[in-house]
Amino acid sequence: MNRPRLDFVLVCFFLFFFFFLGEPRKHDPSFKGPIQNRGCTDIVCCIFFIVAILAYFAVGILAWSQGDPRKVIYPTDSRGQFCGQAGTPQENKPLLFYFNIMKCASPMVLLEFQCPTPQICVQSCPTKFMTLVSAVNTPSDFDYYKNFCQEGVTMSMVTQILSLRLCPATLIPSVPFTRRCFPALGQKGGVITVGNSSQFDDGRGNMIDAKNLLDGVSNATVVMEARQVVMKIFEDYTQSWYWILIGLVIAMLISLLFIVLLRYLAGIMVWVMIVLVILVIGYGIFHCYMEYAALQQKPGSNVTIQQLGFQTDFSVYLQIRQTWLAFMIILAIVEVVIILLLIFLRKRLLIAIALIKEASRAIGHVMCSLFYPLFTFLLLAIVIAYWAVTAVFLSTSNQAIYKVFNESACKHRRRESNYSTSVMKGHCPDSQCLFAFYGGETVYHKYLIALQFYNVFLFFWCANFVTALGQMTLAGAFASYYWAPVKPNDMPAFPVFSALGRSLRYHTGTLAFGSLILAIIQIIRVLLEYLDHKLNAAQNKFAKFLLCCLKCCFWCLEKFIKFINRNAYIMVAIYGKNFCTSAKDAFFLLMRNMIRVAVLDKVTDFLLFLGKLLIVGLVGVFAFFFFSGKVKAFENTAPSLHYYWVPILTVVVGSYLIAHGFFSVYAMCVDTLFLCFCEDLERNDGSASRPYYMSSSLREILWKNKAEDPSASSAQQQDDEDDIQLKQQQTRQDDSA
Repeated sequence: MNRPRLDFVLVCFFLFFFFFLGEPRKHDPSFKGPIQNRGCTDIVCCIFFIVAILAYFAVGILAWSQGDPRKVIYPTDSRGQFCGQAGTPQENKPLLFYFNIMKCASPMVLLEFQCPTPQICVQSCPTKFMTLVSAVNTPSDFDYYKNFCQEGVTMSMVTQILSLRLCPATLIPSVPFTRRCFPALGQKGGVITVGNSSQFDDGRGNMIDAKNLLDGVSNATVVMEARQVVMKIFEDYTQSWYWILIGLVIAMLISLLFIVLLRYLAGIMVWVMIVLVILVIGYGIFHCYMEYAALQQKPGSNVTIQQLGFQTDFSVYLQIRQTWLAFMIILAIVEVVIILLLIFLRKRLLIAIALIKEASRAIGHVMCSLFYPLFTFLLLAIVIAYWAVTAVFLSTSNQAIYKVFNESACKHRRRESNYSTSVMKGHCPDSQCLFAFYGGETVYHKYLIALQFYNVFLFFWCANFVTALGQMTLAGAFASYYWAPVKPNDMPAFPVFSALGRSLRYHTGTLAFGSLILAIIQIIRVLLEYLDHKLNAAQNKFAKFLLCCLKCCFWCLEKFIKFINRNAYIMVAIYGKNFCTSAKDAFFLLMRNMIRVAVLDKVTDFLLFLGKLLIVGLVGVFAFFFFSGKVKAFENTAPSLHYYWVPILTVVVGSYLIAHGFFSVYAMCVDTLFLCFCEDLERNDGSASRPYYMSSSLREILWKNKAEDPSASSAQQQDDEDDIQLKQQQTRQDDSA
């Protein structure tokens, strides 16, 4: 009774593998590695990509002709002129002065990004109290007062100055802040003061409390806080850029040294790498604990991050204990996870180390592959620079828009060509036509958001194309090593350049196709993040849950597509077929060897990730002690910075990218050798007529892995041995025939 059911299950299992996992490849005597005589693939996508690039250049030229980056750098007065810009009448007036800072307390400031009060460019901020009424009585005081008035003001215009708003009614001691003059507020005995005084004359005979300035200053600065942080970060970069470059060069030298040592001392270097990673993370835990303990007796250090809220000075967070406690917990979790993985994968580590040794031999015969990441970095730098410059010019290509601002409830129904002499001005005497913001109503300005979207989309597409080109080039070079009968005699003279030439000549369309799919998914993820940001204030829990699920799904989809693309490019580099066929063949080949993929390939990736983590940790620790001034030897050498975490974070991120670039060569080599090995097992049986192309050491590694695999049953191993014997018998029969 059970026999038919078992046969049915076996038949279903066979049908699943045959129809869904594909048919194993057969022996082809003419196959000698990467096919040389191949044709162009995915031509339609290639043409589409070229057209998209040409359109991208057109967008850049249009943005450069319309944009003006000065709008990001310089503050703008009521006439739209840039304060402090070289070569203009305002060159010696770098600061922006508000006639009445209290008008900035209006909610309009947050909506229009402009205070409803005249603003002019000045050389310096006022340093003393003075009213217009008192200034006109003393010529020297009036000469000083004119520095904060519109141009052309004279003593004869005294009766019209206030009505025409040519000068402020009063001057208040101010200090420059983000290139703007703000009242010099202070506190004395719990009372808000300005210029050491709790009250000031508003120029109309009224005494105003200094605390009334708080709302105006607060609303005027809320729009500028982000810009202030950006400017401070920019200043930090100008002070520390050469030290950052030195740190990145050190990271590159350490990465290169590590790769070279892996070539000759793979086993020793892997174990050294594992021990050092554990020690570096352990030191991080110890340092966080010491900082946490040192803040125990410090007043105010027990404030929570939630109570502190958002602060533009991020160094404030390092003064509270909760920050260091969070760092310590995160590092402890990472340490425990790594140690547990090493314990559970201890047997697989030996096999992965042996595979890294084999990859080192391959890289030893293709040494120029170690320097290919520099070419990839150069191309990515060009793509990023073009995207960033185009984005800045697009965002600054708006025209100056002027609006009518007034203090009363007077309504303005229509616009006049000359507002100052219009009838409407007579009906609303307290109103003024001032520069409001940058915008536009032309066709170009209407589609500006679409152009920004196109800029972001092409950035993703081009960046993925550059990455894909590197993957296919390295795959072609290492595949030529694997399929060479006699290594290295049967390899091309310049395997990397040969593979690069084949990729660009025949498979530009395939690279564009794969990178297009990935770019579409990435732009969808960007849109989901934008929607998530917009729905933060919403109370709809179902919408938040749905959005969270979509973000998770598309994150997983992006990882899956990257995995498929990577292996598809390897198959394209070997066989020269189109993207869809290569992706299908690679996926089925991996599914037919899923145990080896899960056990061997991913363990090797984990070891290479530890190597990247070690380089980032070493360089990051050095950067922390240097820029933070914790070591006395570096106190006089380190630059003075607003945020010392800016260069540290830059060096850490840059070090990871550099280490990732060098270790990606090893990762690509391992993936290519692994896929070629699986192909070799299906094509050949190790007999004299159908010998394996794999080296004896690689064959020993992977067959040893199979023999030690507890998930592979003895029956399955016996079936594999029977299949090999059957192949050998069939080969002998074919030879005798």
